[in-house]
Parts: sequence; C-alpha cells; structure tokens
Amino acid sequence: MTAGVDLDAAPGPSRTRATWTRRLVPGGVGRGAIRVVERNTTAYRRQWYLFLTGLVEPALYLLSIGIGVGGLVGKVRAPGGELVDYKTFVAPGLMAAAAMNGAVLDTTFNFFFKFKYAHTFDAMLATPLRVRDVAYGEMTWALLRGALYSTAFLVTMAIVGLVHSWWAVFAVPAGLLIGAAFAGAGIGGTTFMRSWIDFDYVNLALIPMFLFSGVFFPLSQYPDAVQWIVRVTPLYQGVVLERAFVLGHVEWSLVLNAAYLVVMAWLGLRIATSRLTRMLQP
Repeated sequence: MTAGVDLDAAPGPSRTRATWTRRLVPGGVGRGAIRVVERNTTAYRRQWYLFLTGLVEPALYLLSIGIGVGGLVGKVRAPGGELVDYKTFVAPGLMAAAAMNGAVLDTTFNFFFKFKYAHTFDAMLATPLRVRDVAYGEMTWALLRGALYSTAFLVTMAIVGLVHSWWAVFAVPAGLLIGAAFAGAGIGGTTFMRSWIDFDYVNLALIPMFLFSGVFFPLSQYPDAVQWIVRVTPLYQGVVLERAFVLGHVEWSLVLNAAYLVVMAWLGLRIATSRLTRMLQP
C-alpha cells in the first residue's frame, strides 16, 4: 500500500509487483529469512572447505587437551559430585565453546564484511526483503553452521567413548541455544563496529570466556570472587547445559541457564534489527 493507492486494486505493473512480493515473502519475516539462508548457501557452495576448520579445530582441542593433558590430570569432580576422567569433563565444555565460536565467526567478521565492504545487505534490500529478514536470516545461517559443528563434535565424542547418558541427545539443541545467544550478541555488537580494529574487542571478550568459563576446570577451583564473575558469563551457561546433558546430571536449575541464553539472543537480535533499520534505511 502506498499513499492513496491500493496496489491490489490498481491494474498493471504495480499490482504485479505487489503480488510477486507477497509470493516471495509469504507469512512475513520467516520466509524472507529463508531467502537469506538460501543466498548464503549458494555463495558458500564452492567454498565448502571453509567449514572444515570449525569441524577439525574442536576435535584437535579434544584430542590434545582432553585426552593428552587428561592423562596427566586424572579424575575431576563432575557437577553431580562423582569423579570422572578429565577428558570426559572437558569435552562438553569444548562443545559449548565450538558452538560459541561458530556463531561468533559468522555474525561478526563475516557480517561486518557484508555490511561495510561488500554491501550485500544493500543489494538484499533492493528486493522485497526487509531489514528484519536480513537480521533473522543471518542469525539462522549462523545457527545452521553451529548445528553442524555441534553435531560433528558430539559424534566425535561418541566415537571416542565420551558420551555416558541418553540425555546427550539434547546436547545439540543446547548447542543451538548457545549459538543463538552469541549470534544475537554478535550481530548486535557488530552494528557498533567502525573498522576492523574494533574486532580486537571481540577477541578481548572471547578469549577470557573460553579460558575462565568452566571449560577446563571445575568452578570450585576458582576463588569465591572469581566464581561469581564466571557464573554470569554467557559461555558458562552453555557449558553447564552441555555438561549436564552429556553426563546425565539434569536438574530444574538448567531452565535458568537456558532462559539466560534465550534473553541474550532476543536482546541482541532486537538491537541489531533496530540499528540496521536506521543505518540501511535512513
């Protein structure tokens, strides 16, 4: 609908464009997001090998730190109180970190390049797609990539005998939730980036979280003051979820960890949509 003109009633090209728009994006933002995912799938079709790093790197971490160093560390106390091998303890944490890294890679560095240099989103908005379609589509693409990494990591864990509970089937959905949280934060945060230099802040946030969010050590090993800081970090929520499912120690308190990640994803996506609307359609 334009000012004073009903496109559905108007004959000729205007009505044709309106009908084509509804067919392209029926049902609103959901279908539009699928078009963005379809575009990314086509763009990466000849560069599939780029996904190998996300599949191989976590496995190398698992083999070197989990199994290699695990032979020196010995037993570690799991969330349920039982003693488990270090490799069994650290593997779910590495799975959570893999989901985080996969989502952040796509929604920060790749997103920034499309936004600032390739002007990919400007081209998308020249079609019937809207800003919300772009934001939701990029987030969905990041989730699909994170799902691939999480599934591959869980399969690797099962092959080497690190899965001890049927609850582990929920580890992949938990990985998707982790990916959604960091994808939302990544897209929202990237809209504030002015140059590649600003991405030093991304590494400044990710590296401490990777090292101090309970991935490698039980929370009890940290000083009390540090424990409280770790408890409020987003990666810690994911580590708790993954470790609980893989080890079979499931409690109602996990709902709070999941809710934290849901709110983080929602807030990041809202910020991203609002800012992209102002910058791409001033």
